[in-house]
Amino acid sequence: MIKFPEALFKQVKNLPIDAGVYHYFDDKGKLLYIGKAKNLSNRVKSYFRFSPHFTLNTKLNPRIVKMLGEVTSMHYIIVENEHDALILENSLIKQLRPKYNILLRDDKTYPYIYINKEENFPRFEITRKVLNNKNISYFGPFSMGARDILNSLYELLPLVQSKSCLNSGKSCLYYQIKKCLAPCEKKITPAQYLPYIEEGINYINDKKKLCRDLEKKMHFLAENMRFEEAMVLRDSIEKISKSSTISQMDMANTQDLDLFAVNANETRAVVLRLFMRQGKVISTSHNFIYLNHGYDRDEIYKRVILEFYQFSPLTSKEIIVAHDFEEMQDIKNYLKESFSSSVKLLLPQKGPKARLCELALKNTQELLNNYSYENAPLYEDLETKLQELCHLDILPRRIEIFDNSHMQGSAPVGGMVCFEDGKFNKSGYRQYHLKSLDEYAQMRETLTRRIQGADKNPLPDLWIVDGGTTLLSLAKNILDSNGINLDVIAISKEKIDAKSHRAKGKAKDILHTIEESFSLSTSDKRLQWVQRLRDEAHRYAITFHKKTKLKQDSASKLLQTKGIGPAKLKKLLNHFGTFEALENADIDDICLIVGQNDAQTIKKLYK
Repeated sequence: MIKFPEALFKQVKNLPIDAGVYHYFDDKGKLLYIGKAKNLSNRVKSYFRFSPHFTLNTKLNPRIVKMLGEVTSMHYIIVENEHDALILENSLIKQLRPKYNILLRDDKTYPYIYINKEENFPRFEITRKVLNNKNISYFGPFSMGARDILNSLYELLPLVQSKSCLNSGKSCLYYQIKKCLAPCEKKITPAQYLPYIEEGINYINDKKKLCRDLEKKMHFLAENMRFEEAMVLRDSIEKISKSSTISQMDMANTQDLDLFAVNANETRAVVLRLFMRQGKVISTSHNFIYLNHGYDRDEIYKRVILEFYQFSPLTSKEIIVAHDFEEMQDIKNYLKESFSSSVKLLLPQKGPKARLCELALKNTQELLNNYSYENAPLYEDLETKLQELCHLDILPRRIEIFDNSHMQGSAPVGGMVCFEDGKFNKSGYRQYHLKSLDEYAQMRETLTRRIQGADKNPLPDLWIVDGGTTLLSLAKNILDSNGINLDVIAISKEKIDAKSHRAKGKAKDILHTIEESFSLSTSDKRLQWVQRLRDEAHRYAITFHKKTKLKQDSASKLLQTKGIGPAKLKKLLNHFGTFEALENADIDDICLIVGQNDAQTIKKLYK
């Protein structure tokens, strides 16, 4: 039987009945779990039994039972209402990454195609930012193929090709090749233009018709020996067709709905999102969640729906889920308050919607099966062994590796590469222009900026720093000061007489954790894997440094021809950091560094 501290018993017993957010900590003060409550007293007490002894409630989810076994203290924050508690809980989980909360990787915003009907000659465009304007119509979201759909509309319909066209007052090449009707010369009225907009909307809502008409045009181009143009259309058709994994499933009526389905095996869960407009599936997306501490379907549903609608407009009045989940009513209330409209959140029991849920779950099972088959991990064994060696809290499925590069302090840059699902994930790479001159300050700047971007790019399971124990301690301090739970290790060259082995013709690397360092054999697979990760970060940082240095040298020579000498250049770069920042700076800011005449020279040159 687990025995909790007396202080925790007193705190739980005397909790207020207000809405709020609670935090559980272990004996080292490490954050374990964050939850929200309509009534803090009732919610937190449900985790425990008070008779005959104060102990944990073993009837809870196994993941929660495991978490409670590590709890020694708690903290709570009171808020005005349950709606605020839900928002705060989600924000804190993303920021602080508690050990036992479900951590979502896919919190990106999805693209929408939109049109502003306030304009006389509106255009279809793509956006990820949503405005609350009743005259703007949004279509989507699209997990893929949005750009191809947009380009196809302009290929098939004589729409205004560019905003600048309307300001020119003179027709352009698009009019001559019959891809525009020249509203700039008033050759068409807004009323005559409107049917083309309606046809474009029909294409967005009926991708089968869009693909059929694209195929007709593709064959026409091929018959007229315009093969390159035909190939572009062929590729677009393929991408548009692939943008829906369940495209054959149409509803009998013109139903708009969003569907969420969750499934899992022993090691990972998968979330499938399906978006249906006018009875047809327009887009699907999915992502995997690694089950480091057990499966909790209720929390996954809650987090996925909450995060999606925090960043996306409610373009459907009905949301259906493939399973019932614990806080379904809370999420429903949140959606109604957030969007000030009647929105349904339901679990269909029968009929076509229930069959759609069954089909979605069938697809989630296929995704799990295919993942196991396709990715059956070359690296899963290494991930486990590295976790055991370095005593990592969770299996490092996603890793970020950092390195900096400069040449005697000039053109300092930071590079971050990302390794996920057994391969390098180029979309997760990041570059940083740095102002700091020494290695320690450069790494501090790089890591700090990475944390500042965590709201848009979720943090990984593990950081690897290219450096020794000094930089490792720096990384750990930065994480701790921001209240973030994240494993971090470092890799560096072994040094003898203040020189690395590499300088003496050898290449012996040491792995460092906060507690200890490991000198592994050069044939050790774990070391070789980390070396490969480090080398990719090194390559990426050096490549970015060379490009930056080349641009700076070119800009420097140009400025020197105008009388801005090396000393003044150094002052300017120390203040602004990069030539791009100098180019965009106000003349008054430049005057503070080099004076009025030189500032005017610089602005004229860039202009």
